[in-house]
Amino acid sequence: MAQAQAYIIEGCQFVVDIDLARFFDQVNHDRLMAAVAVRISDRRVLRLIRGFLTAGVLHGGLFEESREGTPQGGPLSPLLSNLVLDELDRELERRGHRFVRYADDCNIYVRSEKAGHRVMRSLTRFIEGHLKLKINLEKSAVAQPWERSFLGFTVKNEPEFRRCIADKALTRFKHRVRALTSRHRGVTLERMIRELASYLRGWAGYFGFSQWFELQSLDSWIRRRLRCVAWVQWKTRGRRYRELRRLNVPERSASAAVFSPKGPWRLSFSKALHQGFTKARFRRLGLPPMEKLVDA
Repeated sequence: MAQAQAYIIEGCQFVVDIDLARFFDQVNHDRLMAAVAVRISDRRVLRLIRGFLTAGVLHGGLFEESREGTPQGGPLSPLLSNLVLDELDRELERRGHRFVRYADDCNIYVRSEKAGHRVMRSLTRFIEGHLKLKINLEKSAVAQPWERSFLGFTVKNEPEFRRCIADKALTRFKHRVRALTSRHRGVTLERMIRELASYLRGWAGYFGFSQWFELQSLDSWIRRRLRCVAWVQWKTRGRRYRELRRLNVPERSASAAVFSPKGPWRLSFSKALHQGFTKARFRRLGLPPMEKLVDA
C-alpha cells in the first residue's frame, strides 16, 4: 500500500484495478505443478503438493473432487498463487509498468485514463490468452485511486494522498462490532469487552497503517455502544440509579438520566454515562484505545 501511495504521489493518478474471477477456484493443476517443478526437484514434495491440490472438499456433507483450483484459505494457497502469477509480474516488469500485487489483487498505476484503458485491454488479452485465467469485468475498472481500494485501504483525494481505510472495510468492522456488542447477547459487560478487545487487537494492528483519523472516531463509537449495553443490562430505574451512584456519578446527573424519556442510544451520550464510564474506566475493564494497540 505504501508503494501504491508512492506511485500516486509521483503523478500516476489513474489505476487499472484487475480482479481475477474465482482465481483460487480456477487455477489449472497441471500448469501450477509445472511451475512448482521448475523450482522443486524432490518428487516426494511434488507428490505432497499434488495431493494437497486434489484432496477434495466436503460441501453440504458431500465429498467433491478437486479437479482445478487451490483450497481458498489453505496454508499453501498464497504461495502457490504467487507461482501462478509470477509470469504476470514478469510481464508487467518487462513492459515497465508501475504496479503492486498481493495474491490475486493487482493494481497498475498510469498517468491518464486513456492509458489505463489501453493497459486494461492489453493485460486482459495476456491474462486470458496466455495465463488461461478469467478477469472479473464487473469488479475490474480503470478509475482514480481514491475511487478504488487495495487490501482494505484507499487514499484521500488531497495533495498529500494520505492513506485511509476503505469504506467497505469500515462497514465490515462496524458490522462485526455491532454483533459483539449487541444489547441482547446475554453476556456480562466484562466478557463482552474481553471478546471485543481480542478482535480490536488484530484489526487495529492491520488498519493502524492508516494515516487518517478513523481509529479515534471508532474508539468513541465503541465506547458509546458499550455504555448503551450497560444501560440496557441494568434494566430498572432503581438499579440504574444505584449503579451510576456506585460509579461516582453525582446525584443530580444520575437522577436526570434515570428519569429521562430518551432511549438507550441517546442516553449513552449523556453526561451521567460519560461520568460513569470514562476512558480510564474502560481501560481498567480491558478496553485500551486502538491507537495503543497499534503501538503495541
